[in-house]
Amino acid sequence: MGERILMIEDDERLAGMVAEYLGAAGFRVTHRPEALPGLDLLRREPFAALILDVMLPDLDGFEVCRRVRAGSDMPILMLTARGDAMDRVVGLELGADDYLPKPFEPRELLARLRAVLRRRAPGGRGDPLLRFGRLEIDPGAREARLDGEPRPLTGYQFELLLALARNAGRVLSREALMELVKGEALEAFDRSIDVHVSRIRAAIEDDPKHPRRIITVRGAGYVFARAQDGE
Repeated sequence: MGERILMIEDDERLAGMVAEYLGAAGFRVTHRPEALPGLDLLRREPFAALILDVMLPDLDGFEVCRRVRAGSDMPILMLTARGDAMDRVVGLELGADDYLPKPFEPRELLARLRAVLRRRAPGGRGDPLLRFGRLEIDPGAREARLDGEPRPLTGYQFELLLALARNAGRVLSREALMELVKGEALEAFDRSIDVHVSRIRAAIEDDPKHPRRIITVRGAGYVFARAQDGE
């Protein structure tokens, strides 16, 4: 039996096409055309991921994303009909793992879905714990801890932090980071990485406005500091 995917999308024709395409790839897609029935189903039944449209007849997708993320770290892939970069930024800030502007090719949706599910999978038991001062990054548990306390990160944000930490001291461009994290040559927009980095900083920095762990290198990208907390 394939992994269960919930799709909340009011376009019945699009939902049917997606369900058929993902079904052929081994997934089981359950569709709800409105937000509230979808949220009710999420409370009652387990799903591996959520495909979520922004424009819905009862609640907008941003509010759905906020409610889901308040109690779950399940992967959320948002669909943005208007192709507006700001819609995508808002979705990412609310905790979505990825986005896909409409219209889209079903194979790209499949690639992105597989990518977010792959990032959700537990790391190998042999992956070493990374320590940077008071910060611990545990690939096996897929958890970042500051002073021993778990920090709230989505699956995408954890993978981004892990990629930075494994390349500590090395400047990584946004393009390099997207390739390291996604593992796919997928279209993205420049601000997506910036939004995720901002959320990571909010979780692990003592003062996110003056970061000491993830440093911006103007015109080049980001670098994760090798020495932290007075090391």
